[in-house]
Parts: sequence; structure tokens; C-alpha cells
Amino acid sequence: MKTSQLARLSLSAALVSAACATAAQTGRGPVAAPTARRPEPITPIMEIAASPKNAAADAAWADSVLKTLTLRQKAAQMVWIWTLGDYTATDASSYTNIERLVREQELGGIIVSVGGPLDIAAKVNALQAVAKLPLLVGADLETGAAFRARGGWFLPNAIELGGATSFPYQMGIGATRDTMLAYEMGRVTAIEGRAMGIHMAFAPVLDVNNNPKNPVIAARSFGEDPALVSRMGAALVRGIQEHGMLATGKHFPGHGDTEQNSHLELSRVNVSRARLDSVELRPFQAAINAGVRGMMTFHGDLPALDTTHTAATLSAAVMTDLLRTKMGFNGLLVTDALDMNGVLGSMTMAEATQRAVVAGNDVLLMPSDAKVSIQAVVDGVASGRFTEARIDASVKKLLMAKHEFGLDRERFVSVEGVRTRVGVAANTVPARVAAEKAITLVRDSLALVPFRMPAASRVVSITVTPRVDLSAGRIFDAELKGTFANLLSLTLSPETVADNTAGAAAGGTGTYKINPEPALLPASVENALAIARGADLVIVSSYIGASTNTASMVPTRGLPELLNGLRAANTKVVLVSFNNPYLQLGLPLTEAHLIAWSPWTLSQRAAARALLGKAPITGQLPITIPGVAPFGAGLRR
Repeated sequence: MKTSQLARLSLSAALVSAACATAAQTGRGPVAAPTARRPEPITPIMEIAASPKNAAADAAWADSVLKTLTLRQKAAQMVWIWTLGDYTATDASSYTNIERLVREQELGGIIVSVGGPLDIAAKVNALQAVAKLPLLVGADLETGAAFRARGGWFLPNAIELGGATSFPYQMGIGATRDTMLAYEMGRVTAIEGRAMGIHMAFAPVLDVNNNPKNPVIAARSFGEDPALVSRMGAALVRGIQEHGMLATGKHFPGHGDTEQNSHLELSRVNVSRARLDSVELRPFQAAINAGVRGMMTFHGDLPALDTTHTAATLSAAVMTDLLRTKMGFNGLLVTDALDMNGVLGSMTMAEATQRAVVAGNDVLLMPSDAKVSIQAVVDGVASGRFTEARIDASVKKLLMAKHEFGLDRERFVSVEGVRTRVGVAANTVPARVAAEKAITLVRDSLALVPFRMPAASRVVSITVTPRVDLSAGRIFDAELKGTFANLLSLTLSPETVADNTAGAAAGGTGTYKINPEPALLPASVENALAIARGADLVIVSSYIGASTNTASMVPTRGLPELLNGLRAANTKVVLVSFNNPYLQLGLPLTEAHLIAWSPWTLSQRAAARALLGKAPITGQLPITIPGVAPFGAGLRR
């Protein structure tokens, strides 16, 4: 994207923020003074990042607190539980149960999930108020703070309630090839997350997604190339940590090359140690070199690292010998959720907890029973499975982090201040630039893009999305309608798209009739084909995520029939993927194929603008789509 183009995109925010004005002049998005800077290239060093500036003071406070704690209290500092960030009354059982655990068990931290920004801040403050020691708060912020704080919708009016800033999925950032956008994503994530009381971002995802059949990672990764993932990951780490939050690389030592879902079963990455060194481990080493302060584990079996078929989370060979000793990581090691089948299998929570401690983990995240995990740590010391000194080492690191954040002096955030830092114009500018720069045109055999048809053309937009996704297609279609006033929009869901595939594929009759009421949307492939027949152009947009398909990544039933039916009618089709970058696998080829890398508002608008010729298209595939397009492909417009 040229500087002048980016300047135009940044103009409105430049009037609001001097930082944005500077960004518009440089063509690199808003830069926060004084610490923001362009990330330096990754160098092949093994140095451990410098300690925090006040490490001595952090250690002194941690030692003073540690002396006052019983073994059980120390164990509780390692246990973090999950809570929604939604609004709850003070006497709602969904809140009082969490509050009771924090207060009575004296837990060390929480992982907060979905809710509105104000509700998250209020709930975090409420839980901080009942905690004996201040809590460390983590959250999965993989696409920015909005990954967990998007606000939601009011029903039945379908009013969007607003929220934090959404960037594209990391793979979209990879498609931009711009490390400064990765850095800006980290900057915005840290500013907005800290405003809500979150201290630790469980991001970036450093997995190299080199297996298109991976049912878990997909667009969450920066791509399939370890060098690209390394550059982007290190930049995101710097952006997060230079703006006051701890970054957490995940999922060590790499969740990319697997076809199993670690939420459901033990995943397996069956490659050689040499391959791991050259591919999977490279982004993690780059993040360590960049000073990443946290690391999250992988519930997977890697025979090249541990022949006992133990989940890496529970393997000392992986987490201590490799990660800490050989790779030089000395930060906080966080287990992935301990209630996942990938780590639990048939063992008890107590046994999984003790194995996680032996492996070297500092945070025991989301055990199915917090009290059981705390007692398991106590019992592990009593039985001699590990020493109290081992527990002290983890707890001291956690206490030092709390002092580093100043939580010993002030553990609350200003709820009123959230609106001055979350979702503000200075943050949305780089997100908008990222969304536009990520757009990737994979195929355009008839040179349809950008659209050059008369405004009166008959254009049909078919949105394929789960019923629960109220936002799918709304902004995309609204943007298109600004050019094509007669745009006809209709929606299909996976629940209904497969109902009548045989008749639809042949273009014949089936069980559904065209709905006579124009205010209601068609509910079948057959209806969609009937409405689309004779159109000058049909845009089929999919919001179906990779994880909603089977492990073999077979497209949702009905979508191939829809595309085949449109092709049989000699209809020109543009396929747009907003969620699953591998969507084209197994589908009939369309005249054009565009990938937008996320379903959020900014990406919907960016995709429509790109198709209409209102913004350049410069994205390059950060993955290979087998049989469709190679790594690096991307038509420029």
C-alpha cells in the first residue's frame, strides 16, 4: 500500500490524534510515542531478554510475601480459573461461585473470556476486591482485545453493542507481510487489554500451520513459513510488551502439523527432531530472543522429543530440558487448559496437576476442579514427588510479575477510563489498514475484480454462515449496496444448506419452494439457485470456520452443490472466504476467489471495498492451498 493511500485511510483519525497524524505521514499506521518503533530484524542469537528494570524491587517484594504463605497458599497462586467477562448481578450464582473460589481458595489468577469491555473491567475489579493477594489476569487476545471483548448483539433488533478493536486473524497479518502492522496489533492489544484489567495476553500464536487439515489452528497462525511466523511473532511480542502487557507465545513446541483436535484428544506431531528444529521451534526461539515473557504449552505428543507418548504439557523433557535449558526461556510457563481431553485423557485432575508441576509449569490453567489441583500440589510436596522449593520458584515469578504491574499498590482499573482507551479512533486506524492490506485475491480467471459492471447490474450476494452469527454479511452487503442499489442479499446456514443437495445440484426440483414472502430469507440451496439464476454476478461469501468442519476439512455439505449449480447456469461467481482460508479445498473452482482473513466488521468492509475497486489489493498467501495456489500467491489490483 502506498504512503498516500494509507494517509487517506488515516485522515479521519488524524484529526483526532496527533499519533495518527504522524502515522499517516509515514504510511505505517499510528505509532504510540515514545516507545513505539519499527521492529528490528530477528537475529540468530540465544540471549535471554533483559529482566524488568526494577527486578530487584520485584524480587524483594516477592520474597517478603512468599515468607508469609503456607504451602497451600503457594499452591493456590499457581491455579488460575476461567470466568466469563459478561455482566452479572452481584448475587447471580454464575458470579458468586467464581467469587467464592477466588476468595476462599486464595487463587493466584484468572483467565477472563467473552464480555463487553466495561463488563470485563467491572468483573475483574470485583474479583480483585475479594482476592487476598492481587490477581494476575490473562485472556486469549489473538486478534486484539476484541477477541474476547467484542460487545455482542441486542436481540431481536440485531443492534451491535460495540467493543474493543478487532484486527484480522494472525494469518491475515501474515498476508500483509508487514511487521509494523503486527507490532501495531500488539500495541493496541496491550493498551486496550490493560484498560480492562488484563495483564497477560495469551498471544501470539507461534504455531506454523503447515497442515491444511489442522482443525484447531488454521487462520490463528501467521502462516506455514517458519521465517514469516518468526518475524511476525517477534514483532507482535514487542508491540504487546513495550506497551505494558505480558505476551505469551503458544502452543509450545508447535501445534501446526497435526490433524487431531487437542480439545478432544491427544494431538500428535510425528516429525523428526531436525524438522522440529528447522520449522516448529524457530518462531518460539525468535520470540524468546525478542524477550517474550510467557509461553503456553501444547497438549500434543511429539515422539521426537519424548518417546513416552506424553502430552508435551506434562513432559519435563520438552518444557524444562528443551524450552528452559536449551532454548533459554526463563519466563512464565502456562499450561493450556487442563480440562482439555488432550492432556487429561484417562488420568485424574490430581495426577495431571502433579505431572504439570514436574514438567516445569508455573501456571495451572483452568483445572476442572481448582480445589483438587491445589491439594494435588500440596500432596506432591508431601509425597516427595517435587519439593517446596520447586513451588517457591514458580510462585516467586508470579509474585514478581504482580509487583512489576504495581498490583501491590493499585489492583483496580478505572471503569470510566475504559471508553477513553478501548475502541478509540487511534486504535481502529491500524486495524482498518491491516484489514485492507490483508485482502488476498487468489484467483480471477475472467478479470472480474475490481467490478466494472454498471450500477444497475443484477448482483446477488449469498452469505453462508452459522445461524448464530448475526454480523455475517451485514457490513459487506451494505458496502456493496452503496454501488449496486439493486443488490439482492440472501443467507444460508450450515444447518439448512445441506437439506436439498441432490435436486439443487441438477438444477431441478426438490422439497423446498421459493419463499413467496420477500421479507424472509431462503432456507435452501435450491432457493438460492432459483434467485441467483440469470444474475450478472453472484458473490458467495462463507463465514464458516475451519474448526466447524470435520478434521478432514471437507467443505460444508451443500456448498459444492451450490457452486456447481451456479456454474451449470453459466453464472459468474466470486467466492469470498471470511473465516477458513482453506475453504477452496474440495470445492469447484470459481471465476474469482478472495480471502478476507476474518469475519469482523473491518474485514467485511475491506473485502467489499477491494472488490469494488475502492482500495488496492496487495495480500500474499502466507500458506499453500494445495491444488489451488502456492505460498506467496496473490493477484495485485
